[in-house]
Amino acid sequence: MSNNGHLSGSFYFNGDIACAEGAISAGCRFFAGYPITPATEIAERMSERLPEIGGVYIQMEDELASMAAILGAAWGGKKSMTSTSGPGFSLMMENLGLGYMTETPCVVVNVQRAGPSTGLPTLVAQADMMQARWGAHGCYSAIALCPSSPQEMYDYTIKAFNLSEKYRVPVLLMADEAVGHMSEKVTITPPEKLKLVTRRKPTVSPDKFNPYQPDADLVPPMANAGEGYGFHVTGLTHDERGYPVMTPQAQEKLVRRLVDKIDKNRDDIIEVEEWDTDDAEVVVVSYGISARIVRYAVELARKEGIKAGMLKLITVWPFAESTIKRLAPRLKSFIVVEINAGQIVLEVERCAAGQTKTVLLPGMGGAVHHPDVILEAIRKAAK
Repeated sequence: MSNNGHLSGSFYFNGDIACAEGAISAGCRFFAGYPITPATEIAERMSERLPEIGGVYIQMEDELASMAAILGAAWGGKKSMTSTSGPGFSLMMENLGLGYMTETPCVVVNVQRAGPSTGLPTLVAQADMMQARWGAHGCYSAIALCPSSPQEMYDYTIKAFNLSEKYRVPVLLMADEAVGHMSEKVTITPPEKLKLVTRRKPTVSPDKFNPYQPDADLVPPMANAGEGYGFHVTGLTHDERGYPVMTPQAQEKLVRRLVDKIDKNRDDIIEVEEWDTDDAEVVVVSYGISARIVRYAVELARKEGIKAGMLKLITVWPFAESTIKRLAPRLKSFIVVEINAGQIVLEVERCAAGQTKTVLLPGMGGAVHHPDVILEAIRKAAK
């Protein structure tokens, strides 16, 4: 460990600990949370590490308060984060919506487990993916990333903070129990090699500052509390000064911008990985832990002479529509592997628009798919 508290080198970490270290590398100095399996190790690690580097850790009374606390910390100028799992994620929805409306940069980590309700607290699922997009009420656009390894838990946590700061929006890291609890080699990036984004500050004097006056990229600069700038932070529909305005015209102008600042920057935000899609007749779409199993099944299919490929969704929201639309016309089928009853498959089917079949390979939670099950689905789709 360096003198300033930053780790350096390679370590054998589970995904939850890697996530906490990614947050610290990204500059997170405030964490508020409530213990919940299988995300508790993130909070435990942050409770140990943040005091070492001058940060603040608070265990809140519940997930509602946790979400409120990280919003307040962000307005105070800190990069902030919380972590949770399914039941806690549900409780965070109201204040997550407040974060979208007030354009507050922060990161929310959901280490998904099998539900509904208490379900299987210690076992894997990917069943909160639609909630990540549509869970808060009203209109907005979300950013959600899905790691498939402890290394990606580290890397994508940094990516989540960068996107959050750049677009002034809460960003979701949608992990899962298997990735959170598996342990692998994780390489920590030295501080001098990190590429970090920090929220854009006002360039005008306080008397000319409007806290919601966007720049050309539709994102407003952000002043912090205590810097001499006046601002009004409200969940109500507001004008560029931050003052409530109760008209349809104000709603259209504000909410349209909240949606467009993400949707019109999709090319900058969306990231996917493709394997063997150039000549593929069947492409398997997956994310998170499922993507690791799919990769092996596709390799087995290739050894059998089947033209199979894989599309790994790193960014699940916004959805990679252009990639699906590009691949669909020349395929026999998409196969979507996810540990739920069918969520992201609906987006694949929508974007394929009838140009090819879309087949769901679901799982209700508790275990990952066996590679042989995926291989058999590829064989059937290739006929």
